[in-house]
Amino acid sequence: MDNSVLIKNVLTNYRNVAVVGISNKEDRDSYKVGKYLDENGFHVIPVNPMLEQWNGKKCYPDLKAASEENSIEVVDIFRKSEAVLPIVEEALKIKPEVIWMQLGVENEEAATLAGKNSIKVIMNKCIMEEHKKLKVGVA
Repeated sequence: MDNSVLIKNVLTNYRNVAVVGISNKEDRDSYKVGKYLDENGFHVIPVNPMLEQWNGKKCYPDLKAASEENSIEVVDIFRKSEAVLPIVEEALKIKPEVIWMQLGVENEEAATLAGKNSIKVIMNKCIMEEHKKLKVGVA
């Protein structure tokens, strides 16, 4: 599937997004993206073992804990590329539809593993910027 078609499909059809590595610092990209998604009709599921709450929502220490109380369709990863593989390995246990690696985050081994398990993968793209493009109809 063409990447732009995949992105449009994901942003149109899925609403439950676990944001792994979300920050409570307003100047951080993960905070800005989480807040944007929250304000634009997505159900944001914050995942960060260092936080108890994010923007008034319960924050989960990992995907397993988050999946016990939420249906997770998209795992949006804000971590260094080398930290992605263990997150994807954990994600396989909860079977999301999509692994989304944020801008600057790429891990081919993790992408291959996800793909082998029928999970769609988007790498090195900002979910917020891609959603903004869709909203204004820019391809």
